[in-house]
Amino acid sequence: MGTFSTTATHKIDNVAIRPIRHVRSASYCERAHDTDTNADDASSHPLSVGSGVLQRWSTGRHLFIRSNSTYMGRGERCTDNRRIASGGRDKTIIIWDVESKQKVFNPLVKHRDRVNSVCFSPDGKRLASGSSDCSVVVWNTETGAALSTFWGHDVVWSVAFSPDGLKLSSGSLRVIRVWRTDNAEIEILRQINADEVNDVRGVVWSPDGQQLVSASNNKVKFWDSNGYQIGQPCIGPPSKIYSIAISSDGSFVTTTSLDKTVRLWSTSSHQQIGQPLEHTAEVSCVALSPNGQLLVSGDREGNVWLWSTKITLPAATELYSSSGSYFAHRSQTKLERNLFLEALSDAEKFIDLHPSSYLGYELKHTALHGAERYDDAFEAFKTMLSKLDNAPDTQMRKLCQKHISAFEVMEATVRRAIHAHLENAPLRLIDTFAGRLCNRDGQIDAFMESTEYKKLLSPWVMYGPLKMEPIEEAVAKYFSWVMLSHRWDRKEPLLHDIQHKIIYDLDPVGTVVKLQKFCKVARDAGHRWAWSDTCCIDQNNNVELQESVNSMFVWYHHSVLTIIYLSDVPPFSRSGALANSIWNTRGWTVQEFLAPNIVLFYQADWTLYLDTGSTNHKESVAIMQELEKSTGINARALVAFRPGMRGAREKLQWASSRVTTLQEDIAYSLFGIFGVHLPVIYGEKKQNALGRLLQEIIAHSGDITALDWVGQSSNFNSCLPADIVSYKAPPCSPPSLPEYNIQALVSQLRYIVPVESASKLYTLLDNISAPRFANSRLQLPCITFPVTELRRRQGHDQETCLAYHVKADGLRDLLITTEDKLTQFSPARPIQQTFLLIRPWNRYDFELPDFTEETQNVDDWPEPGHLSDDPLGRSPEENDPADSRSHPQELSLLVRLGRRFGASPRRPRDNHLADSQSHSQALRLVVRLGQPFGALLLAQQRGGEYKRIASDHNIVARVKNTAFVDAMMGVRTLEIL
Repeated sequence: MGTFSTTATHKIDNVAIRPIRHVRSASYCERAHDTDTNADDASSHPLSVGSGVLQRWSTGRHLFIRSNSTYMGRGERCTDNRRIASGGRDKTIIIWDVESKQKVFNPLVKHRDRVNSVCFSPDGKRLASGSSDCSVVVWNTETGAALSTFWGHDVVWSVAFSPDGLKLSSGSLRVIRVWRTDNAEIEILRQINADEVNDVRGVVWSPDGQQLVSASNNKVKFWDSNGYQIGQPCIGPPSKIYSIAISSDGSFVTTTSLDKTVRLWSTSSHQQIGQPLEHTAEVSCVALSPNGQLLVSGDREGNVWLWSTKITLPAATELYSSSGSYFAHRSQTKLERNLFLEALSDAEKFIDLHPSSYLGYELKHTALHGAERYDDAFEAFKTMLSKLDNAPDTQMRKLCQKHISAFEVMEATVRRAIHAHLENAPLRLIDTFAGRLCNRDGQIDAFMESTEYKKLLSPWVMYGPLKMEPIEEAVAKYFSWVMLSHRWDRKEPLLHDIQHKIIYDLDPVGTVVKLQKFCKVARDAGHRWAWSDTCCIDQNNNVELQESVNSMFVWYHHSVLTIIYLSDVPPFSRSGALANSIWNTRGWTVQEFLAPNIVLFYQADWTLYLDTGSTNHKESVAIMQELEKSTGINARALVAFRPGMRGAREKLQWASSRVTTLQEDIAYSLFGIFGVHLPVIYGEKKQNALGRLLQEIIAHSGDITALDWVGQSSNFNSCLPADIVSYKAPPCSPPSLPEYNIQALVSQLRYIVPVESASKLYTLLDNISAPRFANSRLQLPCITFPVTELRRRQGHDQETCLAYHVKADGLRDLLITTEDKLTQFSPARPIQQTFLLIRPWNRYDFELPDFTEETQNVDDWPEPGHLSDDPLGRSPEENDPADSRSHPQELSLLVRLGRRFGASPRRPRDNHLADSQSHSQALRLVVRLGQPFGALLLAQQRGGEYKRIASDHNIVARVKNTAFVDAMMGVRTLEIL
């Protein structure tokens, strides 16, 4: 085929060809795996070679190389067959192009003594060389540059890359060193004491990279990945082994030695296979074809011998197969090709031959997992651990501990993911497949026994880099739950009725049918877990009841689906039936519809309402329009509601026409909607329950729109209503002025109202504290107008409501009606008790942004008392009512706004709004205060506190003269009982 001319000084001691596996002096090309060969008869066929050149022949489809030196070197498989590397006694390395027979570069110079071994990396991009100068050099085969140098050896006789190219082994006096080559830094991974006296002349990797095979003196030894010797060595004749090669399937190795023979050894039994292949001279190098059927060897007389192993290999295969290693290797090979069922068959054959070995079960576990037989794979994994644990070998027990540690890490990670997911899940759920009620421990136990969990225990997941995404996805999918929203009927099944029972086995009568149908619908949709409020809460456990009521909105929000059952809507109903359903009148159903992301309405026969074909009725325009019209809840909130205290008055109006069986539930059912967490005290009555809810809203949001109601006062606090129906009337919304009217009035007032008066009023309101509400006492900032005359209207003596003419300083006269009988008075007939008409101070009158809440998810909604709960961004210390009295230097509203928007803080009391813009702001405030407003009538009590006089109509008041600013200077914070 051709020759490669070298210089007289480059006496070749070794060669490497891309892509031939690690051998000595002669190598096969990649195509040698073809079965079409003319060498079948070459049981002993020498090929003579010339001298002074590197020669290349082809016999059939096989490539051979020979140097001009009597001392032969090494060869190595590459990916493209385009290059050959040779190392010589002139301390250089030459890389040759196979086709042109020319050098790719000038000789590579780095070593200080002769080059004993060269080896290409699997990808052919690097070349390693070992030298008598005690170093290993790694070269870039594309540029010829030296990438790194490894010192710390004696004379280096052999080098070999691992199959993945990430490690490099080197053999020298007595030791094998394994180096890391996948980073820029030189790092030795381990050192193996391979021989007590002799040089390690040859070292190769097994095809799977899990073992190293070394040759020193007359012994071949096998080493695992941790550097421990495997079994007994292969012992040859009493002469040195010079070269070693391993078959591509790892079933046997072949060696050459100075006794003029080539020998084959089983990698499983470590016994010699067949008879030695005899030569006429000492044999220094050997190579194997990738299919293992052809062998080439070179002797010191310059002859290259081609051998057929077809005669010898059947014995090797039989020996290898009988030992089981053949099936183990074949199983591993098929696993790499994703042939899982075939790999499983070989794994089981290995187990039959070696039932006490862990290896067969490890292969079986991997094959079963790949075949998606996860339950069987888990059993194989447990068996593998037991085999390792019972092994007498210390190393096997260490390997067992390694597997157990990986399993424990995986299990702990899974459990953390489960607990994180279940933080937003109900305390109990019904297993729709088994029909049993399970608490959280039962749910977790079920998952740990499930196929979904066993699927996570793949070798790739447990032994590779830990990735949370597949774990979290598996947990979220398994633990997803379906919620039921319905109207309670008589004798609903409770917790004790289904606990420790299978719901599908219960008599299908009454409301049990509803529960069974619900679970079947959820199961048929592919969801394992389901929740119904009738039977999944222990009504007798107060702690559990507290948690359930306060968490129910979150449970509905995080559900994968909420099924709404309309028991009074018959099949084939038309649009409008939902609006008229009794479900649409119940208090709890407001949050049960608003919270979920996905809902489906079912009719009485468990068919879908309107049958729109939608998988989410929140995406049905027809159904959303029907609900919007019947509930008064805007479409945006119906589809994508976010809990919180913003728009409190509107949300209270949504619930004002709803009813509940237990009176306290009308307030408790709103906890989730407002994002509050409060104690559940059944028996406290609705006034107290509603009062605590409204107190929480005002205290943490500063939103006083909840004071906008008509009806009877609550015993909890007179500023709050006794019943939620008081919010049914539209809110008091006096007409507002258009902007051009405001500007016109500001222009007029600029010449009438003194700057000092307007600025003083602005400053007073700027420095007044926000509303505070605690212990049923409301600290309400307001503008007060003393009542000077209160007189009952003549001829208006109704039994329920009384009408009174009211006069107050600075306000126009007005008429109010109330159920309370009030003491009449006038300037001519004064009384000791003080009455006030007040305008509750509202920050909106400053025309400033609303900081009640910025848009938030239910997931990140802060707990009450969180810093962000205060509308003006103040700390809890600043919100303390006691603090407000002891800090006269409290920051002004403008300072707080400056903090919000990054502006430099200014104190209005320092600059007194002196500039024109500030004057305009103050005048705009005066104009707004001059417009009609919703007023509250208060009566002072003996302790100095006040109580609200409830009215059955909104009290709309208005100042007499906008320009008379001094009449609006009664800015105070009143304590109301």
